[in-house]
Amino acid sequence: MNKKFFLFIICLIALLTFQIKIVMPFVYDIVASDLFLEDSGDEKSYTSTHSLMTESAFNQCNFYIANELYPDLTFTFQPKPLNAFKLGNFEYVINADVDILPADSAAFIKKYVCRIKYQNKQDTSGLDDIANWSIHGISGLEDIN
Repeated sequence: MNKKFFLFIICLIALLTFQIKIVMPFVYDIVASDLFLEDSGDEKSYTSTHSLMTESAFNQCNFYIANELYPDLTFTFQPKPLNAFKLGNFEYVINADVDILPADSAAFIKKYVCRIKYQNKQDTSGLDDIANWSIHGISGLEDIN
């Protein structure tokens, strides 16, 4: 029993030493390399920007809200978003106001946030086609029904 316990401790120390001295430096080298870096040509922006891509992302979010999420409600969208952020790799976050006109009550204004990605990378010929965009999430409009 005593020999098994000491053998267990020695094997545990050997395993931890192997992991710390050999495995982890190898993992750190891989993480620090460009192996997982995707250079799409679309850089992120830390400030709100207005461009053809953010304008198209805004329009596609509005289309999705009005035609896919809540087709029974009437919306009046603002001409421009409050904020539009580029996340890089053709992903965008759009923050905007929308006027909602329910059939049985008074109109009200809600703010929403939409995260959206353009699938065609550098090819801007399909910006108006909803099939070229994927919505990753919309928040702020959950309680309007």
